[in-house]
Amino acid sequence: MSEKKKIASKGVSRRAVLKGTAAVAGVGAAAAVGGFPTVWANELKDITLRTLGLAVSNMDPFAKMASDALGFTVQQTAIDLGSIANRGITQPKSFDILEPAYLQMKFVWPTGNFQPVDANRLTEWNNISPLYTTGKIWDDSWYGDGQNPSTVQYVDSPDATGFAAAGSSDMLTCMPILHNADTLGLRPDVITRPIDSWGELLNDEFNGKTALVGFPAIGLMDAAMALEALGMATYGDKGQMTRAEIDKTIDLLIEYKKKGHFRALWTTFNESVNLMLSGEVVLQSMWSPAVTAVRAKGVPCVYQDLKEGYRSWTLGLMLPKHNQGKKLDATYDYLNWYLSGPAGTFLGRQGYYVATPDNTKKDMPAAEWDFWYEGKAATTEIRDPFGGLMEKVGAVRDGGSYRNRMGRVAVWNSVMDENEYLTDKWNEFVAA
Repeated sequence: MSEKKKIASKGVSRRAVLKGTAAVAGVGAAAAVGGFPTVWANELKDITLRTLGLAVSNMDPFAKMASDALGFTVQQTAIDLGSIANRGITQPKSFDILEPAYLQMKFVWPTGNFQPVDANRLTEWNNISPLYTTGKIWDDSWYGDGQNPSTVQYVDSPDATGFAAAGSSDMLTCMPILHNADTLGLRPDVITRPIDSWGELLNDEFNGKTALVGFPAIGLMDAAMALEALGMATYGDKGQMTRAEIDKTIDLLIEYKKKGHFRALWTTFNESVNLMLSGEVVLQSMWSPAVTAVRAKGVPCVYQDLKEGYRSWTLGLMLPKHNQGKKLDATYDYLNWYLSGPAGTFLGRQGYYVATPDNTKKDMPAAEWDFWYEGKAATTEIRDPFGGLMEKVGAVRDGGSYRNRMGRVAVWNSVMDENEYLTDKWNEFVAA
């Protein structure tokens, strides 16, 4: 047994209390508030946790749900993906929890601004998806090109600047929260024929009516998926391109841009929604909740299953070093709540997968689970997290089951070794 585990085994840990498996002498069977003991709620009720992340998961209704469950204030701020990394690097005291994408871990973790998340304090770590511990949810899953989440999940010391082997440590760079498999969104009321390949993104039929995500590494991978599908380029690893592969991709993208093929390069969730709502774009890089948002406005939108598979991503919660004492205690309560089930239901109704799917299944009504995770036809009305009608009885989720989507990851969002060169070349594309 490690020295840390020996120490943790003495007395009653917060983890044991939170799981309801022990009680502190003199406290007795304290009544629970939102599933968490009153003793901790009373100590932490004046705490405010400031989280900073993407709009898809940082929103007032979610913050209120967490605050009501935990007995202290969760305050969420949403900014764009690039700004998340910048704030993590330059202003780590401006938040208490940072929500980066895993592709940003190679930038953010080595700054020394963050402390490891202690897996021993996560009451639901034993229920975490194998995606984060082995790199594959199922044995026959595609491992995918690029930066598999398990490769940046662990460190072997608090001061490490690199990453440890998957499953080799109790110290985590972040606590995983969400993952999903991205594909192309389209307007089926305008595009009435079947679409089954990434190559359609570059089809001249949609000249002037397509859009790419504007983040260099992600946009380049979407383009690579399309170019490879068309046989116009080949890659050894689409998430770790060579300079020659980057040059080839950018040169072809510039050719498409000069003939007006791309209506826009979007960088925010709302931009992608508005492009689709307006009809300016009918086929584009898209995120699942953006498709949900378009549908909620009554406009048809499909998140299309494609034969080449998906580009996938995941998000985590990082803890800056200033987060200590009671605030750190509150933070671990929030982390544990996040994985306990209700968050999985709320975010699942946007099409996202929380990192403890078994807990989501326990919390989510069976009919909704069958629709969102099993790919079955809806037997009840399917509503978004805010109560808006999304699908009627008989509808089937775009992309099918959880296994079909997350089992067929072609490439993970990644920071390539040639990232600086890639960014320079992408700027050439933007300026062309």
